[in-house]
Amino acid sequence: MNNIEKYSSVTFESIKNFGPHGREFWYARELQEVLEYTEWRNFEEVIKKAMKACFESDILVTDHFVGVNKMVKIGSEAEREIKDFKLSRYACYLIVQNGDPSKKIIALGQTYFAVMTRTQEKTQESLDILEEKARISIRKQLAEHNKSLAVTAKSAGVQEGLDFAVFQNKGYEGLYGGLDAQGIHNKKKLKKSQKILDYMGSTELAANLFRATQTEEKIKRENIYGKEKANRAHYDIGAKVRLTIKEMGGTMPESLETPNKSIQQIERQQNKISAPESEEE
Repeated sequence: MNNIEKYSSVTFESIKNFGPHGREFWYARELQEVLEYTEWRNFEEVIKKAMKACFESDILVTDHFVGVNKMVKIGSEAEREIKDFKLSRYACYLIVQNGDPSKKIIALGQTYFAVMTRTQEKTQESLDILEEKARISIRKQLAEHNKSLAVTAKSAGVQEGLDFAVFQNKGYEGLYGGLDAQGIHNKKKLKKSQKILDYMGSTELAANLFRATQTEEKIKRENIYGKEKANRAHYDIGAKVRLTIKEMGGTMPESLETPNKSIQQIERQQNKISAPESEEE
């Protein structure tokens, strides 16, 4: 890091704040001072230009510019309300890009936020790749364990196809607070041909994998026999997994974000990337 980047890093990092879950943000009023804008109305015009640039890039403005009101002291006891914004790193980047280029601090800000925004993007790209790999791996494990669970359930008296559908739904209902497979499908707003397991993130898939493996173990360990008893066992295990998630402060599975890409889409993309290498070999 050169002296310019080092200076701008210290300057802009010193006014960084952290919200819930460690999410970083900057207050516009504090950024205004650092960027040497004496009048809020002038700086607000720069913010409006940045918001327009965000909108024209098809990025949700409210994800990066959050309006807030703050109380500030104007005397020994008096206070008044002022307008402010909570800004993401990307919002700050857009602001300095639209700021007064004659100001040296604006140039420093452009360097700092450009470098740090790209660094953040690279980090996110790496995390996305790891998440996709985890989804594929856990989905494959779950497919195998669902087959094994089906065999175990059959030996416990769940013989017919419809019976197994009911059995499977009981596990979902326990884990998802009453939602069956169709309910989960509707919650995720999937098309009729799209399968719920193919549109789960790694955390949600892992919860379902644990539900499946523990149900199979319970049926075997307790020598459970009979459709109703098997259904109850599956529901109870799902409910206990849900309770564990709650006790750990985790997000309930039905509230987890639904990935934009299916497992099959990820696999196709990976196959396209690896295909040229395979041809050379």
